Amino acid sequence: MAGRIGLLTAGNDVPGLNAAIRAIGKTAQGAYGMEIIGFTDGFKGLVENNCITFKGSELSGILTLGGTILGTSHDMPHDMPSNENLVEKAVETYKKQALDALVCMGGVEMQLGALKLAEAGLNVITLPKSIDNDLQGTDFCVGFDTALAVSAEAIDRLHSTAHSHHRIIIVEILGRHAGWLTLGAGIAGGADVILIPEIPYDTQKVSQAIIDRNRAGKRFSIIAVSEGALTQENVDFFRRNKEINQRLRKGKDRDEVASRLQLIEKQYSDNTNLLSHLLNHNTGLDTRVTILGYLLRGGVPSAADRLRATQLGSACINFIHQGQFGVMLGIHGTSIRPVSLKEIAGKHKPVPSDHIWIDSARKVGTCFGDQ
Repeated sequence: MAGRIGLLTAGNDVPGLNAAIRAIGKTAQGAYGMEIIGFTDGFKGLVENNCITFKGSELSGILTLGGTILGTSHDMPHDMPSNENLVEKAVETYKKQALDALVCMGGVEMQLGALKLAEAGLNVITLPKSIDNDLQGTDFCVGFDTALAVSAEAIDRLHSTAHSHHRIIIVEILGRHAGWLTLGAGIAGGADVILIPEIPYDTQKVSQAIIDRNRAGKRFSIIAVSEGALTQENVDFFRRNKEINQRLRKGKDRDEVASRLQLIEKQYSDNTNLLSHLLNHNTGLDTRVTILGYLLRGGVPSAADRLRATQLGSACINFIHQGQFGVMLGIHGTSIRPVSLKEIAGKHKPVPSDHIWIDSARKVGTCFGDQ
């Protein structure tokens, strides 16, 4: 069906993107004789019509490369700082390049941008990538497996120093909206406490779990915490936030309310260090924090990420050939299935409270700070 395909990567970089680019390009050119162009730096390149043509050699030797050879940015066509209608500019580029389809690879926000382009009439198909594994409509996202392995290895390495110095070591792992990465790494690395956004924790209960370990002769503890993990107090505050916003809109007590919001925002942004101070105070044990941060986004993709990216990339071209658009391709078991962008765009996938990973962790004695 399609003869000329555009391709872009948007949002954060993750390991495995180049494997997907390679699969898309090789399948398009080898199986269907299609032309492939890549827009640089995400949607920004699409809006500004900055692109490169894949002639074949560009796809060689990139399977194991981290990052993305196309570059990326957080600019979205529906949310870029400009007075111009950037969706219209993207449509203009699409037509100027005589494209038959556009492939977008990205996370939750990128899916929203792709949906806007689909609603503007473009033939769009997307692939899921996220080290947080937090996209609706897919079991796994490109980048998750590599980040999981790196996180687990980091926890492994921290065990020896925690044991030697009889310390509490807190490992902060990316995951603002969902705890898949922290949960998986915490289980694989044998963390004693796992704190994720889906399960609000009580600092006193975490402290007591560590004190109980210490009394049992286990003189160190490893805590894996998502950057988005919240205390029960935080959750209670945000539940009251609707009332606060209503008061702000009505102009009542504006200075007082704004001050309270700034205070909680500051606390929320530094939750891990606050947790460290509280645990040190409550347990009397030396406490240290390691923040993995963007370390998890770099490096060589794992075999599983290369495999999934290749499956998604080649399947993507097959769906384009069949004329199926306005969808994200998700991994479901061993198959690749299309999911409507309207159903999943902008939606995060939290860890279910009854998920087998949580059940398994509780049964081996892992504390989640809620019991």
